[in-house]
Amino acid sequence: MDNRAGEMEVFVLAAELKSFSAAGRKLKLSPSAVSKLVTRLEDRLGTRLVVRSTRTLQLTPEGETYLARASRILAEIADTEEIVSGGGRALPRGALSVNASVGFGERYILPLTGEFLRLFPEVQLDVTLTDDTVDLIRERVDIAIRHGPLRDSSLMARKLGQSPQVVIASPDYIAERGMPKTPADLDLHNCINFNFRRAVEGWPFRDPESGRVNVRPVSGSLRASSGSIIRQFCLDGLGIGRVGRFHVEPDIEAGRLMVLLDDWNPQDIEEIHAVYAGHEHLAVRIRAFMDFLAERL
Repeated sequence: MDNRAGEMEVFVLAAELKSFSAAGRKLKLSPSAVSKLVTRLEDRLGTRLVVRSTRTLQLTPEGETYLARASRILAEIADTEEIVSGGGRALPRGALSVNASVGFGERYILPLTGEFLRLFPEVQLDVTLTDDTVDLIRERVDIAIRHGPLRDSSLMARKLGQSPQVVIASPDYIAERGMPKTPADLDLHNCINFNFRRAVEGWPFRDPESGRVNVRPVSGSLRASSGSIIRQFCLDGLGIGRVGRFHVEPDIEAGRLMVLLDDWNPQDIEEIHAVYAGHEHLAVRIRAFMDFLAERL
């Protein structure tokens, strides 16, 4: 049987160091031996993984994908050996890359970071906050926090919580433009929409008398890519928005924002998931972070 884990280890080290020579020195192999191992791997896969030059190695797109997955597999092998050798009590350790939206990250991830690292001091946490949807494999992200319907069926997911949706505006905006009493009144207001396609276009409302839920088209002069941006526009008194309550809970409590049309709220829920590439056997550090978040949320 081929030593595929050994090939992975050689390739990952050469790719990370961008040098066959440097990888050879660490592995106590000659540069030519490292090169032959990578060539054998490419021949078996039937695709080129690296572009060789006299100074450095450049990964092909296939090489980037293989590097991300091989790194994850090697980390899982190491975690498995630690669990077995330690009687199932291995402590989380190593690098952990986490991606979250700006709003969720600032509200939940950042305040909890210190506590997590005190509990697991051997984890090196790498946190990126962005409202773009990242490719976990290509960006080598261990965990991403996603809101709403999950679109990528190739990823595993764990539900962390859920957040109701609310319609909000600042007291200054309402003082200037008036309080909407029914969803129809929104036609007279500047409604702030998302600038990407949603599962439901428009804002749903539940008639308090009939119980029927209708989706009402809304429009305005502003669109945004995230709930955190809509929150800021609303704080600035620029219009009315509809976002997950987790974005604006502190602002509502402090009186900076008001909940509108609450009697018409259909009580729709935005689910929050941790997504990851892999399978049921998770690296200890990934499982520890998801357990930690789930408990705190």
